[in-house]
Amino acid sequence: MAHLYIHVPFCQRRCSYCDFSIAVRKRIPAQEYVDVVLKEAENVGRAEWNTIYFGGGTPSLLPPEAIATLLHDVTRAFRVPRSDFRVEVTLEANPEDVTLDNAKAWQTAGINRISLGAQSFDDSVLKWMHRSHDAARVRDAVNALRNAGIENISLDLIFGLPEELNRDWARDLNMALALRPTHLSLYGLTIEPRTPLDRWISRGATHPPDEERYAEEYLAAHRRLRADGYEFYEVSNAARDGFRSRHNSAYWSGRPYIGLGPAAHSFDGTTRRWNIGAWEAYRRAVAEGRSAVESEETLTEEQRRLEAVYLALRTAEGLPFAALRRLSPPPHLAAQGWVEMRDGHLKCTPEGWLRLDSLVNELTMDTATQ
Repeated sequence: MAHLYIHVPFCQRRCSYCDFSIAVRKRIPAQEYVDVVLKEAENVGRAEWNTIYFGGGTPSLLPPEAIATLLHDVTRAFRVPRSDFRVEVTLEANPEDVTLDNAKAWQTAGINRISLGAQSFDDSVLKWMHRSHDAARVRDAVNALRNAGIENISLDLIFGLPEELNRDWARDLNMALALRPTHLSLYGLTIEPRTPLDRWISRGATHPPDEERYAEEYLAAHRRLRADGYEFYEVSNAARDGFRSRHNSAYWSGRPYIGLGPAAHSFDGTTRRWNIGAWEAYRRAVAEGRSAVESEETLTEEQRRLEAVYLALRTAEGLPFAALRRLSPPPHLAAQGWVEMRDGHLKCTPEGWLRLDSLVNELTMDTATQ
């Protein structure tokens, strides 16, 4: 079973916090994009796909017929029966792109899961983020998806925003939950170099996110979502029973995956490869018969082990105790409420997930010498 990621780089504008590999275009070169991705896919071979994920960028900017062509040809006449969730097919979508006609076309093509970039339900915050939709559009999009027969809907929200925005995080959570999504992804705001947000902060136009506020909002989300029947199964993701993202779960468990499109990554279990990031450079390389791969790295056995520790601790299942190579974790980690031992696994608490990087560093530094 294989996992396929297709990167669609096009956006109509760059969000204030975004450092992804995107191509801002008023006109989306859909046919050119489909042609070069299909050409790159000729080297993929036949696979029994377990999950397919259209990420971006803004995949929902592609015409529905382009998405249908990619699903048909990249996967060798692949079809997903409307009621069959054995194969999970996700499309990232912006709310303003979701119409009833588009949603019906996506569902007919085989899309059975939508990841909707809501981010907030505060119109002033959405404007600050450079988003193209307002809060009402999120509600309309969810209704259109359900009317088209797509019930597996995930909402993205961003927390930890600068205090001067006066964003009401509890209100945003309540409004998101009122829409009854099957899944939520919650991302803390980070300052990435060369983004509009980075420039605003450097000239004093806004302030960096406050660490204490970040932690409070993260823990508040855990309490609120648990009360509403969601389980945090990964540091940033919560779902109702049966609706975990199987595609993203493959990444966190270290399973192999294939990436197509500019900046897409692939992993075969030992070697990680990534494609040329810029759309035009990627397009030229593939059109001229050259490899789309920009570079690769082969992980050593120790690198694979340390990565496995990090990925396992991101998840609710945690790390098998035997992987620590020690009789017990450092006592102070449990005493501070950051980790707990259950079912033969070391598991992070929400407070531990807030400190995941430093926690993993301590554990791996300790085990690397044993």
